[in-house]
Amino acid sequence: VCTQQELLLCQSLPKNLLFQLLGLSIATLSTVTHYGLHFTLISNISLESNSYRVIHHAAFYFGICLSMTLILAALLSSAATVQESQCLTAMGFFCFALAFCGLIPAACWRYTHGTEVENSMMDVYDLVYEEVRRNASSFRRHELTAIHEAFLCCGKRSPFGDTANVERKTCPSGQVHDVGQDCLREIQDFLKKHMDFVSMLLGITIGFTVYGMILTSFLWFSIHFSSNLDRKGKYTLR
Repeated sequence: VCTQQELLLCQSLPKNLLFQLLGLSIATLSTVTHYGLHFTLISNISLESNSYRVIHHAAFYFGICLSMTLILAALLSSAATVQESQCLTAMGFFCFALAFCGLIPAACWRYTHGTEVENSMMDVYDLVYEEVRRNASSFRRHELTAIHEAFLCCGKRSPFGDTANVERKTCPSGQVHDVGQDCLREIQDFLKKHMDFVSMLLGITIGFTVYGMILTSFLWFSIHFSSNLDRKGKYTLR
């Protein structure tokens, strides 16, 4: 026969493990976004006036802080269940609430400023492409070649006339320029897939964070009001 402490422990530990896995997933996604080839390449090329570099760093630090908060909340909830501690339970609830307060503005920003990241990345490509087209910098030519190799694309449609010379110098050997390889479209498609995954993870995290707040609230009231928990799981033989 399980005591009520053991019953709560059996029910909450798998859920807390799920919160830890969710936190690790967010940390992994943030690291891939920050150190991935496509994102670091655009970030290193972007100018100070371009907003992409700020967004790039802010997204990484936000993701790491969020993942640490979720992992800490899960650990506190597990410890609170084992020790039947109201203080640890309250701290776990606070961590879930803190994560929730950060997630809601992030989700709102994603849907109200979703095109800002896309536009800033394409602005970087436009800047480099036009400077190479005007033969302004040989260094920019190396940057444009790196973008073409990373995104597997070749040039863009330009209203300023023939761009075959630029594409011949900067596109990977053997790659033919056509509509399907337009770099602006490739950047847009790549970022759309990535942001869709981010949106899905944000939605899942918000749902589990609300569930975590409900779970820790129930645990706190159970510890506070249950007469069975007052005995700390011990039984007296009579």
